[in-house]
Formats: sequence, structure tokens, C-alpha cells
Amino acid sequence: MLYPLILAAFLFLEKPGLGLGHFYYVPVAMVALAEGAGWGAAAGIAATGFYAIGMVLNPHIATSQVLTAGSTVRLITYTSMGVLVGWFAAHHRDLSDRLRIASERDHLTGLLNTRAFDAALTTRLEQGRGFGLILADVDNMKEINDFEGHAVGNDVLRHVGEVLADGREPGEQVARIGGDEFAVITTLSGTDAVRALCGRLTSALAEEGISMSFGWAVCPRDGETSLLLFRAADERLYAQKVIRSRLTAAEVVALPSQAERLALRSRAG
Repeated sequence: MLYPLILAAFLFLEKPGLGLGHFYYVPVAMVALAEGAGWGAAAGIAATGFYAIGMVLNPHIATSQVLTAGSTVRLITYTSMGVLVGWFAAHHRDLSDRLRIASERDHLTGLLNTRAFDAALTTRLEQGRGFGLILADVDNMKEINDFEGHAVGNDVLRHVGEVLADGREPGEQVARIGGDEFAVITTLSGTDAVRALCGRLTSALAEEGISMSFGWAVCPRDGETSLLLFRAADERLYAQKVIRSRLTAAEVVALPSQAERLALRSRAG
């Protein structure tokens, strides 16, 4: 819209030395900000064309001024500004996207962090459709950190994140919400289906040598607020941890260490 408006003003008001043609920088910058460097250059060329048309049609300006060195300089300045503004805008958008993603991701696993997960859970509740919430944490994580080191513990957490992310279905969201605590929002809304998903995740992690306990809740069956759903899932998680903690000392000793499991997976890969 600005191109024809500036052209109209140029035709009726422009006189030598007034410089209404400088207003073409405004639409050039706007196009470049919205569309990037390529369109910014095209906008600069268009501005040069509109300026040339105005000079031809304006009775106060000699047509001999159309094709001069000044016209070439004008073309270069319009297009250069379009390219520079467009490049800066694209770079700024890319940086903003990366910062937004970084603010929503857990630094260790790359999964959603607590803040982003809370927002996702709130969105699911607002949609008013049934879904499942799964909570999980790594069994014996403290012992792994104490006896095998935090580096091994971090490797375990990263690997848990990979397994959970690889096993998710379309529409499911996975997050690390604490030290060794993870959460999943699933589109499954039946208790049997959510419980079966917990079983599949348990088996997938066990195949990687990682023991995890899971608790689950279903909306709206177990509640229609995040607090009620977390409470129900946490109670089931605690119950499962109590059951799993009853492994005999002999069974625990017989299990290979997490460091050995990671080494075995590395050699197998």
C-alpha cells in the first residue's frame, strides 16, 4: 500500500531537492522484516522502479534525470538496505527460536523441562479431552550416583530420555521434571491402555539395563486438574516402588552395574 501512496505524493508534491523518494525506504524495510533478505532485495528493486516512474510522470522533474549515476546509486542503496534488514530479521527470528527452544528444554536430556511440561499439561486440560499422565523415576538412582559417579548417572538419565522419546506415539509429550523424574502426557485415555503403555516402557528400559518405576493417572477418571492427576499418578508410582524395592539382596547383587550396562551397550552398538 505504501508504494502507490508514496508514488502519488511524489507525483503531486515532489520538487527538485525535496526528497520524497526517501520514504521508499519504509516499505522496503517492512517487506524485508517480514519476508527476509531475498524479498528485501526485490522490494528495493521495486522501490527503484516506482521512483523512476515518478520521475517520468512528475512534470517538475526532467526525464533526463531518470538514467543517471544517481539512479544506479539509488538502486544499490534500496536493495542493500532490503538485504541487510532482511538478513538481520531472519537472523533475529532464528536466534529467538533457538532461545525459545532452549528455555523449554532440559539441558541434559533435550526433553521438555518442568515449565514447558506444566504449560503442555494445562493446554491438555483446557482442551477438555481425555488423556493419560505418566510419572516415572529411576530406581536406585542415588546408589548409582554414590557408587558409580554422577557422570554415569547423567549417562543413565540421558539414555532414559532417549528410550522414552523413541517410544512415544504421535501427540505424546515427554519431559524430565526432576533429578531422576520423568513424565509423559499421552493421548491414550483408557486406564488399560495407559497401564499397558507403562508396561511397554518398563520393558523397553529393562532391555537397556535400566530399572524404572511408573505411576499413571487418567483424565477425567482420576481428576480434572493437574494437582489431582499428579497426586493419583504419584500414589501409583510410590506403590510400584514399594513393590519393586522388595527385591532380595541376592537379586540386586546379581545385577550388573549401570556402568557395565552402558559399556555393554556401547560395545554392542
